[in-house]
Amino acid sequence: MPSNPVLPGFHPDPSICRVGETFYLTTSSFEYVPGLPLYRSENLVDWEPIGHALTRESQLDTRDARTSGGIFAPTIREHDGTFYLTSTNTSGGGHFVVTAEDPAGEWSDPVSVDAPGIDPDLFFEGDTCYFTYFTTDDDRRIEQAEIDPGTGELGEQYTVWTGHEDPHAEAPHLYERAGSYYLVVAEGGTHTGHSVMVGRSDDPTGPFDPHPQNPILTHRDDFYRDVHAAGHADFVTDADGNWWLVCLGIRPRGGFPGWHHLGRETFLAPVSWDEGWPVVESGAIPPEIDADTLPGDPARADADPDPVEHTDTDFSEGRSHEFLYRRTPDRDRYAFTDDGLVLRGGPETLDETGTTFLARRQTNFDCRIRADLVFDPDPGEEAGLALVMDEQHHYEVGVVGGGDGDTGGGAEGGSTALVRVTVGDATDVLARESVGERATLGVDATAENYEFRVDGEVVAEARSKYLSTEVAGGFTGVTVGPYAVADGGPADATPARVERFVYEPAE
Repeated sequence: MPSNPVLPGFHPDPSICRVGETFYLTTSSFEYVPGLPLYRSENLVDWEPIGHALTRESQLDTRDARTSGGIFAPTIREHDGTFYLTSTNTSGGGHFVVTAEDPAGEWSDPVSVDAPGIDPDLFFEGDTCYFTYFTTDDDRRIEQAEIDPGTGELGEQYTVWTGHEDPHAEAPHLYERAGSYYLVVAEGGTHTGHSVMVGRSDDPTGPFDPHPQNPILTHRDDFYRDVHAAGHADFVTDADGNWWLVCLGIRPRGGFPGWHHLGRETFLAPVSWDEGWPVVESGAIPPEIDADTLPGDPARADADPDPVEHTDTDFSEGRSHEFLYRRTPDRDRYAFTDDGLVLRGGPETLDETGTTFLARRQTNFDCRIRADLVFDPDPGEEAGLALVMDEQHHYEVGVVGGGDGDTGGGAEGGSTALVRVTVGDATDVLARESVGERATLGVDATAENYEFRVDGEVVAEARSKYLSTEVAGGFTGVTVGPYAVADGGPADATPARVERFVYEPAE
């Protein structure tokens, strides 16, 4: 049977809509570029990456975004043949709306919405559109206003929810069913107290009466579950009228209370109805989903593994959708050629913003990652394979030029592969190995450990715990990919060529 999460790895704050028999889903992207990843599915469990909504600098520039800044929780909706996506750029610009006729195509430049807070939602009813959001000032609440989504102009703003158990209510979404209106919010924070609350009203503007069984979904009362922090839900119906929700959750490792390093992931749960109220069985995310209950082809839903978890590329067809830049890149540093990905490093190391670094999400606890590198560096130059949580928490296996002394250089005129770990203010080089102009750099991951390989040999290992949210903080997860550094800047840098990059779940 298909298992949860349906989108593993760094896929937080999911939002979903359906057109015909096709579902579309997006998640937060924070400082990563392109922003707002988009996925398509016919059955709610097999998700095909189709692109991003924010691909141009006129839409998004995160050069100055703080760690876990940038683009927060989105909402995606379709109305009269147009797709609408609203979100918040917390590093500049605030709320915005972008539109597209085809979600896999180009999206518009953002239309700004002048309202406080985060987590905006759009709800269409006839010719009226409602904009609902969470304010983040001292008087925290859920507010709402009518909006012209084409201009971002708001009508009168008013409060619709001040919290059922917790005034820190966020992630509002509004729905209609059988003449009643439902406000779904998250309460209890975004970690172990996370929960899904529901209110009901006869009018989309409220007042909303709380569900008698709130919260309808939470894992806060059982810390020994495999999934914690369940919440931030968005509802959708399938073509047969069945209701579902997607939400975020985390999968801690290392025993209670544990740590999580893959990030906040996207989970799926069926929703039923009882006396006009939504119900999630057992109030929890199911570990597995019965394929026979899913829309689309049940046989496809049983297929394993999910292709979104695999990458095997020589980069000859350019940057595929699963690859990201950490903040807005200097694109002149990246060349996708028939001979591989050519990187030209700048002076920024992985300790700094602006690093030359192309990565994909780590989506499996147990996985195998390889990069075939062709690189003949001068002193002060480096390239390799990095695992990054943020600028203070990252591991890398890289090749450095000769004569770099304590930073890892080998004999004069030679190159050295090194394994370096950075945790907070501490940095340590765990291994050094002489290499030639060609080297295969690798990482073998388990839930609790990373093994680093150079030309097939294990040379060092490090704990995954120190790349976790519990250590590093933040809202993202580990990303992995090739990087390059050059003291003299990209114009004079020796090119580092990645002939092949492989990411695959371990058997």
